Amino acid sequence: MPDSGIVLVFDGHNDLLLRLYRRGGPDAARSFIEGDGKGHLDLPRMKEGGMAGGFFAIFAPAIEHARYKAEAEALYAGETYDVPLPPSVPCNVAQAATLNMASRLFAIERESDGQFKIVRNAAELDRCIADGIVAAILHIEGAEAIDPDFHLLEVLHQAGLRSLGPVWSRPNIFGNGVPSRFPSTGDTGDGLTEHGIRLVKECNARRIMIDLSHLNEKGFWDVARLSDAPLVATHSNVHAISPHSRNLTDTQLAAIRETGGMVGVAYAGSFIRPDGRVGADPPLDMLIDHIAYLVDKLGDDKVGMGSDFDGATVPTGIGNAAGLQNLVEAMRLRGFDEPTLEKICHGNWLRVLAKTWGG
Repeated sequence: MPDSGIVLVFDGHNDLLLRLYRRGGPDAARSFIEGDGKGHLDLPRMKEGGMAGGFFAIFAPAIEHARYKAEAEALYAGETYDVPLPPSVPCNVAQAATLNMASRLFAIERESDGQFKIVRNAAELDRCIADGIVAAILHIEGAEAIDPDFHLLEVLHQAGLRSLGPVWSRPNIFGNGVPSRFPSTGDTGDGLTEHGIRLVKECNARRIMIDLSHLNEKGFWDVARLSDAPLVATHSNVHAISPHSRNLTDTQLAAIRETGGMVGVAYAGSFIRPDGRVGADPPLDMLIDHIAYLVDKLGDDKVGMGSDFDGATVPTGIGNAAGLQNLVEAMRLRGFDEPTLEKICHGNWLRVLAKTWGG
């Protein structure tokens, strides 16, 4: 159980597995378990900050991702930006990366001496939270690895996949994401393809949660029309505050509210700041502005955390997983009471996952 005064945080998105994949080496799992001080996440810092677990994303980077990233950074220097989409990833390349990253998550579980568990249902998640075991949800961000016949989807589901975002920002056979564009809405192209429509149905049949973050507006509304599950965006913010293409409009928030879904607030500075600046350090009050707005629009039972740790530049007021209680304390000072903090920090994720996954 947590120390007195610590509010447990369950998080909607991190990119630890991509960092470990790029790091390479046979000791990646051990470096996470023992703590190497790299990136935003390792087990000691999670425990220090009260991070009870979260969605561990698998993202297959483009072969030329480094070159794309360098070109993008030059474009981000302006007051407005429209960063070209990175190249697509062939299915076989994405599958190899996906299996590599999934194996790293399994290795962490195996070597953790019971401190870390991949959860596959709501009961396991609840037990981990109660017993102080870090709970991990296997998540795919961008379904390039999923073949059109869904054979790998079935295999990954049996292995523990319980959440999937059909697209990252680049298009794939399932649909279209939003580019990194400021200012912009998410209305940037066509929605789901025929394969994407089938993917929604296949995920619903297996009770795999569908993540709306990164989908463009037409794709969002396609999922809203097709899915029988709560609408969830794991790491997105408020477009009315920061008009970034990745953020959600009031109309989208209303649809999420109506289905009993939720939004996990991302800590990425460019999604927080009203000026959309990349790399500029936002004060925690700017992040809390997004949380307060979402609570106003959705209710306090439909808002959670979605850090994007290891995948974005986060406020120095948080720093890394060890600093999560700084955010909790800032929310207290802003007037959030303890029951509301418990909901936003972890309770709402437990609710929506139980509703999505079923008994």
